[in-house]
Amino acid sequence: MKPRVAIFDFASCEGCELQIVNLEEKLIDLVDVVDVVSFREAMKEHSDEYDIAIIEGSIARPMDEDRLKQIRSNAKVLIAMGACACIGGVNKLRNEWSVDEVKKEVYGDANIAGNPFFDAFPAKAVNEVVKVDYYIPGCPMNRKEFAKVVTQVAVGRKPKLPTYPVCVECKKNENVCVFELGKFCLGPVTRAGCDAICPSFQDGCEGCRGFLDDPKMEAEKDVLRMYGVTIDEMMKRFNMFNYKKGVY
Repeated sequence: MKPRVAIFDFASCEGCELQIVNLEEKLIDLVDVVDVVSFREAMKEHSDEYDIAIIEGSIARPMDEDRLKQIRSNAKVLIAMGACACIGGVNKLRNEWSVDEVKKEVYGDANIAGNPFFDAFPAKAVNEVVKVDYYIPGCPMNRKEFAKVVTQVAVGRKPKLPTYPVCVECKKNENVCVFELGKFCLGPVTRAGCDAICPSFQDGCEGCRGFLDDPKMEAEKDVLRMYGVTIDEMMKRFNMFNYKKGVY
């Protein structure tokens, strides 16, 4: 019997789910090994009986936290998909301000008091609420990596993410370092696996796949200083996808 897969979304743009649809004919290979029982973006059917839950999006409201805990209790395996789910992503940038300040900025003087849909707390990554078994990072996630991870989980293997930086993939692709082009890059401290897609198009890595488990941050800072990047610019870029208040 094929493992049953359900895909859920929280605070996100749903671009990672769109990447699944973008697998096109390769989806046929994927459904050979799993049975998709719930996927709001691509099908109307839904079931609460599933073995593998895949989560897109960060957690920003108490009602979302409760829903995620219920999903976790139903699933044998939970996979966080995309930067928002894996590390909080750009949604965490709003944690720089209080919840009341954020509500005021977004909703102005609208009367939203007591409405649970507008109740909020500082944005969280999925693993700040429940146990996550596996991760598929990126913004959006790499659809080939998605297919690989889901297939490995379905057949009982343990998928592993790259433990080396994006710079390795840049070298393999024979890219000119974007620092030499006068641009900024977090490739030296960011987890590889995207085939260095941004630097390959002469745009610096923004760190959407999250930092390495042991990032050489001081070495990265030395490189940035060598190329004349200011401390303020450095902090802004570090925090775009990996916001942690007070860390830097």
